[in-house]
Amino acid sequence: MRLVLQRVRRGSVSVNGLILAEIGTGVVILLGVGQEDASPDLAEERLHYLAEKVANLRIFEDEHGKMNRSLLEVGGQALVVSQFTLYADTRKGRRPSFTDAALPEIARPLVDRFAELLNVLGVPAQTGEFGAHMLVEIENDGPVTIWLER
Repeated sequence: MRLVLQRVRRGSVSVNGLILAEIGTGVVILLGVGQEDASPDLAEERLHYLAEKVANLRIFEDEHGKMNRSLLEVGGQALVVSQFTLYADTRKGRRPSFTDAALPEIARPLVDRFAELLNVLGVPAQTGEFGAHMLVEIENDGPVTIWLER
């Protein structure tokens, strides 16, 4: 599992001109699920690890301008967007291969479970529409962009 987390002032996801999800201060998370995540026990462990890491990662500034506050501490939200392209293999040719990405029937429930775990931890989380062509708007704050993998 891989994710790219971006600290935002706001973020939204639209499909066909309709806004499906919208957040204020928080993080937009592009979440990729790989074929190695097909094992239910392994996937659940990875999801818990990543959700806990995202909720508690100190990437928000305190009163001194230092990144000392977590998503939970600032009362931030999360927007989770499925992103199979995080598993792009560009070593050969000019067209990326996505053979390392999990099949949709494996990835979809794991993306939903990740958002559910964030909610359980106290981070209000919304998702995009799995498999749809989405317009993701991100007002990156900082910018702060972090890659996590498990």
